[in-house]
Amino acid sequence: MIVLIFKLLGSLGVFLYGMRVMSDALQRTAGERLRRILNYMTANRYLAVLTGFIITALIQSSSATTVMVVSFVNASLLSLTQAIGVIMGANIGTTVTTWIVSLIGFKFNITAIALPIIGVGLPFMFAKTVRRRDFGEILIGFGLLFLGLMFLKDSVPNIKSNPEILEFLRNYTDLGFLSFVIFVLVGSVLTVVVQSSSAAMAITVTMAYMGWINFETSAAIVLGENIGTTVTAYLASLGTTVNARRAARAHFLFNTFGVIWMAIVFPYFIKLVLHVAPWDPYLVNDQGNMVNLPLNLALFHTMFNVTNTLICIPLISYITIAVTKLVKETPQDAQKEYRLVYISTSLQNTPELNIIKAREEITHMARVIDEMFETFLHVFRNPDKKMGNIVSDIKEKEDYTDQMQEQITQYLVQLSGETLSDANVKNINAMMRIVNELENIGDSVYKLMLLTQRKYDNKITLHPKAMNEFNDFVELIQEFIELYKQQMNEGLEPKVLDLAYRLENKINHLRDDLKQAAQERLQHGADVKSELLYLDLLKHFEHIGDKSLNIAQALRKVY
Repeated sequence: MIVLIFKLLGSLGVFLYGMRVMSDALQRTAGERLRRILNYMTANRYLAVLTGFIITALIQSSSATTVMVVSFVNASLLSLTQAIGVIMGANIGTTVTTWIVSLIGFKFNITAIALPIIGVGLPFMFAKTVRRRDFGEILIGFGLLFLGLMFLKDSVPNIKSNPEILEFLRNYTDLGFLSFVIFVLVGSVLTVVVQSSSAAMAITVTMAYMGWINFETSAAIVLGENIGTTVTAYLASLGTTVNARRAARAHFLFNTFGVIWMAIVFPYFIKLVLHVAPWDPYLVNDQGNMVNLPLNLALFHTMFNVTNTLICIPLISYITIAVTKLVKETPQDAQKEYRLVYISTSLQNTPELNIIKAREEITHMARVIDEMFETFLHVFRNPDKKMGNIVSDIKEKEDYTDQMQEQITQYLVQLSGETLSDANVKNINAMMRIVNELENIGDSVYKLMLLTQRKYDNKITLHPKAMNEFNDFVELIQEFIELYKQQMNEGLEPKVLDLAYRLENKINHLRDDLKQAAQERLQHGADVKSELLYLDLLKHFEHIGDKSLNIAQALRKVY
């Protein structure tokens, strides 16, 4: 039992890790072109539904589609409203699998190509260009995601191969509305256990074909499977952005809403399905099997999902509002997700107002990076402090500054298209440079944090002299950061820029002296790991100093 639990946890870990790898790689590689393509595919709610239907019909897995939708929302490639439309289409697309199972008893398993996808992506991981490596990560993320789904299915008791263990359910088919509730719950649990609505559907079709459950019972189980399949998307949304979690919650609300209204009209809907069916719905073969009952289920599944989608398409805006209220944004979410919306109006003074707004955002970016640096120093100077989630928190802030760089730069580019004075043109060019340099400092701080983690993990202790030198260097860096942070909303006076040059010279001279000191300690038998780590620290400190000077130079051009 313990081994089984860990197999399930490990499978879930592969699944979630694949989703995270794919999402992170998408954020790095999805340029404006891919964003435009996705936005075109989901330009309105009807196209979004069509997109979800086509994807699910092609890959034969609504779970995979909804997981991908969550990852796209997490990567900010889809809005919440677009995602809800795609999820609705995925529900219709999954009926294609039901028809295949019912007609020929065969289901194409997308997880069979998981390893080939990883194999295709692996060579890209060794490419020289970052873009190709990111593309490899996307493929590997997809492969791991599907591999995780496969492991989840294989790690649970094999109910699909032994449907007779559910034969006892026949005893609960004559309890009226209570039977409906019971079998909706059975369908939900069954889908959660096998981690696939398609697999759960195959089990249901098998039981119906064998005559163990009637059409009404099997239809109720199918409704429950629609609720159970939302668990996969929920698991995929763990640890993601607030909108990704809202997309997963919208999936649950949409499917649950369908089951609720179906509970009211269930007997009449069943009669409608049997009336519409172009075959004999009660045909029995020589072995006593209900030959066409699987087709009845496929028709029911299709009619239900199409009807539910048609009802909910006009309600997408209300669903969006509902999940926004249900899933509140936390302070951590506010930090993970950054959006800067460009102000576009016909007012003559709008460009100037936008420049002020851009300056405020750049100042905010400088504060975030300062907080990152102070956190690094606090952890580095307190070796007994547990690392906990501090490294991941710094990584989130570094990702946040990456988003700020992209959004603020895009904002400034849009602003540059306005009719501007020569002074404001210079302002925009200077601000673009500042944003880029701030992002580079954020990268260096994150690398300093990784060095700190390595120091703790490997129990590396700096030489006492090195620690004193470290503190001297830190004081210069802090002075430099404080200098440009205070001047962020105004241009630097010549005397302040002169101070920046003097600080840069001090940093360069101190760097040379400290490198020489480290080399001398190595020659006298100092710990190699300790001194090499110390040299790495100096390298990133110097990098921060260089970028700080560049910021000061750019601020001198801001009016």
